[in-house]
Amino acid sequence: MSDERLEAGRADTTPAGATGPASRRPRGFPRLHPLDWVALGLLAVGVLCVLSGALPVGQAEATVARLVPLLLFLGSVVVLAELTARAEVFDVVATRLSILARGRYPVLFLLCVALAAVTTMGLNLDTTAVLLTPVLLALGVTLRIAPLPLAMTTVWLANTASLLLPVSNLTNLLAADRVALTPSEFAARMWAPQLAAIAATGVLLWAFYWRRGRRGGDASYRPPARYEPADRVLFRVAAMACLVFVAGIVAGVPIGLTSAVSAGLLVVAYAVRLRSALRFGLVPWRLLVFVIGLFLVVETINRHGLAGIVGALIGVEDDALGAVRAAGTGAALSNLVNNLPAYVAGESVVPAGNHTQLLALLIGTNVGPIVTPWASLATLLWYERCVAFGVKVPVARFVWTSAVLAVVALTASTGALLLVA
Repeated sequence: MSDERLEAGRADTTPAGATGPASRRPRGFPRLHPLDWVALGLLAVGVLCVLSGALPVGQAEATVARLVPLLLFLGSVVVLAELTARAEVFDVVATRLSILARGRYPVLFLLCVALAAVTTMGLNLDTTAVLLTPVLLALGVTLRIAPLPLAMTTVWLANTASLLLPVSNLTNLLAADRVALTPSEFAARMWAPQLAAIAATGVLLWAFYWRRGRRGGDASYRPPARYEPADRVLFRVAAMACLVFVAGIVAGVPIGLTSAVSAGLLVVAYAVRLRSALRFGLVPWRLLVFVIGLFLVVETINRHGLAGIVGALIGVEDDALGAVRAAGTGAALSNLVNNLPAYVAGESVVPAGNHTQLLALLIGTNVGPIVTPWASLATLLWYERCVAFGVKVPVARFVWTSAVLAVVALTASTGALLLVA
C-alpha cells in the first residue's frame, strides 16, 4: 500500500476537524475549517439562548451535567481511534483481509462489511467514517478497484451498524442512560435489530454497488503484499488498548473511564516512542463544542413548540404501532435536521416507561439518517474524507440508494425489535 497515498487520504482525519498537520499554519492560530465555524456558531447560539432567558439556567446546567460523561467518552475514544489508526492497526487488518479474500470480490465484500460493522459497533460510527474510510480507499488504489463501493460500505455501515452497544453512537449513550441498561443488557435488547440492519445493508450494498456491472473493474483483483507496520511496538500497544477498551465495556466499567484508560495507555506509548504524534489536533474540540451547542439549542426549541409537534407524531403507545411511529418520526426528522436533535426531541416526549418505543426511536435516529448528507455528523465527516481523497460521490445515486436502504433497514430492524421484545 502506498504510504504517500495513505497520508494524502489522512491529511485531516481528526474527527473533530480542528487542524491536521497538513492544514496547520506554522505560526499563529490554526486555520479553521468551515465545520469548525458551524460548531462555534452553534455554541454561540446556545449560549445566547441561555443569556436571553429562552432556556432557563437551571435547565441548561442540567443538560450540560448530563453531557459531561458523554463528552469524556467522546474525547478519549476519538484520541484512541486516531492513535490506533496512526499505529497502522486498521491498515494491517484491511490489507490482511484483502489477502484472505484471495482475489475474490464476494469474499472481499463480506470481509469489508464485517470490518466496517465491527469497527462501528466496537468503537463508534465516527471512527468508521473518518479513519476507516481513507484506509479502505487507499486499499482500493492498491488493488486497482473502484473506490465508490468501498466508500459506500463505510458510510452506510457507520450508521446502520451503530445499534448494538452504548459506545457505538452518542444517541445510544443517551438511550442507555434513560432506560438504565448496562452494555450487556443494551446489547441483549438490540442484537436482533442490529443483525437485521447489517443484513439489509449488506444485501443492498451488493445490489447497488458491489456486484459485477456496478462496481467496474475486472472479475477479480490481485491480492496485495503483506503489510507490516512501521513501529511494531506502537502497533501492539494500540491493539492491546483496543482490547482493553472492549473488555472494559463487556465487564460493565463506566464507558468514560474505559475509554480514558485505554486512550491514556496509548498516549503514554506514543510519548515514549513518537512524541511528535501527540498534537492538539488529536483532541476533538469541534465535536465536543458541536454537541454542547446542539443540545442547548435543541432544549430551547423543545421548550418553544418542537416537543408538541414531535409528541403528536410519535404518540404515547408502547405497542407495535407506537414503535413504528417513533422509528419513522426519528428517521424523518433526522434527515430534515440531524439525528442528534431528532433523538433528543423524541426522547423528551416518549413516556418514561415506554422502553420499546424509545429503542424504536433510537433505531430511527441511527439507521434512518443516511438519505441526506447532513442527517448525521458521521456522514458529513465521511464526505470530507472522500473529497480529500479525490473520490466523486454521485449525489443523486447516493440519495436514492440510501433512501431505499433507510426504508428497508428501518423496517427490518424495527420488526426485529418487536419480535424479541
